[in-house]
Amino acid sequence: MNPNHIHMILRQVSNKGIEKFMHRLGTGHTKYFNGQYERSGALFQGTYRAIHIDSNEYLLHLSAYINLNNRVHQLGSLASKLVRSSWDEYFKNGKNRKVYSGICKKSIILGQFSSIKEYKEFADDSLGDILRRKGLYRELEQLLLESLGS
Repeated sequence: MNPNHIHMILRQVSNKGIEKFMHRLGTGHTKYFNGQYERSGALFQGTYRAIHIDSNEYLLHLSAYINLNNRVHQLGSLASKLVRSSWDEYFKNGKNRKVYSGICKKSIILGQFSSIKEYKEFADDSLGDILRRKGLYRELEQLLLESLGS
């Protein structure tokens, strides 16, 4: 969960299950947040977007992207204050891991690697690829803007 968006990998097990879940999650979070901060009104802009995961390869890369999303957006030291991620659930032992151990089905991802360390290396490599592509997109965008301006 980032300051302005959230990513989740969900499996639909009933008709319109994800749609209903997202509605309840959004409504519940809005009620909680508005109650906590004595405010009213919507918190979210527009509806959620869903993308079908059509391959195992995409699932693995998406898992890395979501787990390291704070680094994708390069939030730096703000990340620990602003971002909630399942990364710690995958890698850290201790109190918080036990509390949230039922939220993620880590075995779907980790079962495809020989060790947690191997998944971490895969995720770090994926992050490098993502950041390189992001840099290339920025360069391309800048070139397009420059060519339109001249």
